Amino acid sequence: MSDSIKHECGIAMLRLLKPLEYYQEKYGNTWALNRMYLLMEKQHNRGQDGAGFASVKFDTQPGKQYVDIQKSNDRQAIADIFKNVFVDYKNIEKENPEKVHDIKYLKENARFFGEVFMGHLRYGTFGGNDLANLHPFHRKNNWKTRDLLVAGNFNLTNIDDMLNKLISLGQHPVDVTDTGIVLEKIGKFLDREVEELFKKHKLNQESNIQITENISNEMDLQKVLASSVKHFDGGYVMCGLTGNGYAFAARDENGIRPCFWYKNDEVVVVASERPAIMTTFDAYVEEVKELTPGCALIIKRDGTVTEERIKQSPPNPKECSFERIYFSRGTDKDIYTERKALGEKIFPQILEAIDKDIKNTVISYIPNTASVAFQGLAKAFNDYLDEQRKQQILALNGNITKKKIEEIFATTVRREYIVVKDVKMRTFITQDNERDDMVAHVYDVTYGQIKEGVDNLVVIDDSIVRGTTLRQSILSILDKLGPKKIVVASSAPQIRYPDCYGIDMSRLGYMVAFNAAIALLKERGMQNIIDETYQLCKKQETLPIEMVVNHVKAIYEPFSAQEISDKIAQLITPKKCNAEIVVVYNTLENLHAACPNHTGDWYFSGNYPTHGGNKVVNTAFINWYEGNNKRSY
Repeated sequence: MSDSIKHECGIAMLRLLKPLEYYQEKYGNTWALNRMYLLMEKQHNRGQDGAGFASVKFDTQPGKQYVDIQKSNDRQAIADIFKNVFVDYKNIEKENPEKVHDIKYLKENARFFGEVFMGHLRYGTFGGNDLANLHPFHRKNNWKTRDLLVAGNFNLTNIDDMLNKLISLGQHPVDVTDTGIVLEKIGKFLDREVEELFKKHKLNQESNIQITENISNEMDLQKVLASSVKHFDGGYVMCGLTGNGYAFAARDENGIRPCFWYKNDEVVVVASERPAIMTTFDAYVEEVKELTPGCALIIKRDGTVTEERIKQSPPNPKECSFERIYFSRGTDKDIYTERKALGEKIFPQILEAIDKDIKNTVISYIPNTASVAFQGLAKAFNDYLDEQRKQQILALNGNITKKKIEEIFATTVRREYIVVKDVKMRTFITQDNERDDMVAHVYDVTYGQIKEGVDNLVVIDDSIVRGTTLRQSILSILDKLGPKKIVVASSAPQIRYPDCYGIDMSRLGYMVAFNAAIALLKERGMQNIIDETYQLCKKQETLPIEMVVNHVKAIYEPFSAQEISDKIAQLITPKKCNAEIVVVYNTLENLHAACPNHTGDWYFSGNYPTHGGNKVVNTAFINWYEGNNKRSY
């Protein structure tokens, strides 16, 4: 993606199902920690602004620490965390080598030598990247059953409402971020569950020690989580650990954020990415399950694993299609196939844009995530040429000569690696005009592959959000190669609406499709639509969230997708550009055909899966209209 979008985040969780002695004998003492390192590193694409890691030890003696947490906002956060995670073990190996196989000693003297682990990778969309904002968050309590850690990939649209609810119940939350409120919300119902069990067993005149043991065996996390998420509006996958050894992963009812899990007789694993689990634990694709939307994976203290319903899902959950287009790793079997299909399906529009002149066309892609869509596009070109060749051969009516065959096969699709990104280059200049000049040199091109004034150059990207990098950098350097026409193709449809479920895309003014529609309205004397939309959005500010509708759709209704694409081409064309710039977007129909099981398309259609989405898009429009450059949630 030429304009990067940040989002939160990636999660990883590992629960050992056998005694620690088993892993020590079979794999060595650090096997579990090594697996967690790999599980997090294999999801590095999901967060590079910071990371956090936690573990819980079972059966520790009073006075001994049983929860360990390590966080880092270092540029190499994962490596920095595990450097510290292994410190105690390495010191013991050096100073008391006879103790490295003493499980009891290691448990008492080595941090993170436990039975259950949780990791988190963060993209800092909000709240900064200092250590206090990094997951996991810890709600400490002297009762292990009430001690709670939470980490997640989520954003909730109604966090203010939930904060007010907690305050009305007499609570005084110290942390009012979405993660802090989620932690407090789950913690409140966890407290209630423990209190109810305590009262039940106290009536039986059991000792407090016995009661604590019974609570650990009888805690109903399904009830706790169902009560906690009842009023959540947003997209989320959250993992949690309790001090007494319970673990869970919960997913929103639409399945907006991804979550996968795997179990064998040794471990239970949870992660945001299926390939990460497969690679780290040598699992087959059919063994790794997707957590059902609206359900929680619950791992009890005794190792029992169940998937439980915590919130009713709609008939057709709107799982995020952007995960398939861009965010998730392309090494996933299904995602690879879907991205390739997106590249194939945009071919007819590209063919029209180049006037079917394949002979004088070079195709390429803008690194790096669009490489799979490029493979699909190249396949579509080859399939088209194959069909043309068949027809040409048949038209010869048997009058075949070597020369004629050579002429038929002379036209081929020319695939070149044109755009190169210098990932090591950094910009230190502070003045805007000088920064733009430096940013323009982050990308480089391969020279000598374009016939000046003759060739079309097609570059496919996975999506076009702002168009800033295209305008300030890429198109200018491509134009220097001398192509007659540059076709910029997006494997995703036009991004018209903000996201509010964990992706950093909340300001309408940053979206080139929105700016194109606004420009068209003004050019055609339709300013009244802009003003009326603002008034309609303002009238809904005080309405209950379930009554709010998306009025911003009116901004796009007067225009065809082609009209908006043509205006986008004008907006991103550099001032000094000799080539004709054409912008081609995939269609919603093609998106759904390529990704049939992930129908969440609110970025493109404005059809939000939760009521909070409509409130966010209206707020985003109000902010833009009033000149407030702030987040809409």
